[in-house]
Amino acid sequence: MTPVIELDNLRVRLGRREILKGISCRLGASGTGRAVGLLGPNGAGKSTLILTLLGFHKSFSGSARILGFDCQARSREVKARVGYMPENDAFIADMSAVRFLRVMGEISGLPPKAALEKSHEVLFHVGLGEARYRNLGTYSLGMKQMAKLAQAVLHGPDLVILDEPTNGLDPAARVRMLRLIREMKEDHGMNVLLCSHLLRDVEEVCDEVVILKEGVVVHHANLDEERRANRRFVELEVAGDDRMLAATLHQSGAECSGEGGGRWRIVLPAGLGFDMIWHAVSIHNLEVCKLKYRQDTLEEIFLKAMGHIERTPGEAGHSVEVASNGRL
Repeated sequence: MTPVIELDNLRVRLGRREILKGISCRLGASGTGRAVGLLGPNGAGKSTLILTLLGFHKSFSGSARILGFDCQARSREVKARVGYMPENDAFIADMSAVRFLRVMGEISGLPPKAALEKSHEVLFHVGLGEARYRNLGTYSLGMKQMAKLAQAVLHGPDLVILDEPTNGLDPAARVRMLRLIREMKEDHGMNVLLCSHLLRDVEEVCDEVVILKEGVVVHHANLDEERRANRRFVELEVAGDDRMLAATLHQSGAECSGEGGGRWRIVLPAGLGFDMIWHAVSIHNLEVCKLKYRQDTLEEIFLKAMGHIERTPGEAGHSVEVASNGRL
């Protein structure tokens, strides 16, 4: 089955600076309606990757393909199959929402009559039916976000790229936005690439996640498989000399990271119980001041990918193609 997005040793420079440093991965599967989360700290290369997929940046080596079409050589075919909701507003303020969407629909290749009909239909679907004749400049932030989503899905794309779709939304509007995204993939079979700083949003709607750091892929995971792994994350605080605690925990098969002041983050894989922690603590005559745990979360996956939680020596990890430097 053709991947929705396929990156092969993709390298992109802006000026003299190399932003994307040989990214190779395959995301999603066409015809399945999957959502992929794109994560990473500021400066990781997320926006550069999105703009490269849309054809605004050219790679100096490697390639990027969407649904089998090269993003540079076949840019027209790519743009006809992709919808894009940008992070920043890109409206004509004194144009009504329905007129703006009609224009965007025609640019996307819809006939004028079909573009107008779809504009009314999509605006009602996102909750802007009563305000569709108002100028976009009079819209609230939440309404503008919904209008951006409407123009992204107007032409029925195979892939929708959403850049910070819940940015600035109140709780009720955020819930509605996430529901609409789930409907897009589950009811309409659209594939979604969701870029967000809000890990909770990605965890709620995405099936897989790719994490960038300094222009390379540091983690690519199937979230369903991560959840089925049933790992537990422990926050431990102890009093006493804990310098040898990490070695004992690692020998028992746990992952851990010391944060100083007797504070530890510990990852317990399936089959490893809390008695191992109590045993390690007792060996080193430590006093437990605090212990709490939760099940596997995207936050912990992200922190581990960023290097805040160490891998157990010899851990295999996830298999991801990363050309040139081999980093994961």
